[in-house]
Amino acid sequence: MVKVLFVCLGNICRSPLAEAVFQHHCRLLNRESDFLAESCGTANYHVGDSPDPRTIRNAQKNGVSIQHVGRQLSIHDLKVFDLILAMDQQNYENILRLDVNNTYSHKIKMMREYDPEGTGNVPDPYYGSEKDFQEVFDILNRSTRNLINHLTTTPPVSPTPAK
Repeated sequence: MVKVLFVCLGNICRSPLAEAVFQHHCRLLNRESDFLAESCGTANYHVGDSPDPRTIRNAQKNGVSIQHVGRQLSIHDLKVFDLILAMDQQNYENILRLDVNNTYSHKIKMMREYDPEGTGNVPDPYYGSEKDFQEVFDILNRSTRNLINHLTTTPPVSPTPAK
């Protein structure tokens, strides 16, 4: 089983949506037993909170169910997950800072590395409109489909090197 962690800042918009969309595609492909997906935030702003209501509405509008409780990234996550996907450069750098001995950097990547339409940040829709939430959904939808395809045709990320 490949364990995938999606990470944004507050864990109420982008990363829980990425988790839900990833799980949705796994269900459609009957690959649920092949993957474990979770999400968290680098900040502790929304620990214990549900996703933003706009995120929930957007997921539902697109046929994706979302159930999540916000939590903060920990060093334990770096050890446990096989692939850690940051939604933007700031969070990517925050994740790397948590990895003080550079032990887990080989499994930390940007989410849009899997976007067939281009790399960069998944924009934070928090201060935006419904249109911005839909743009994020579209990015995550095509990226997670490509990610699952990649993970099912490529061996999982190599284990942590021995020290």
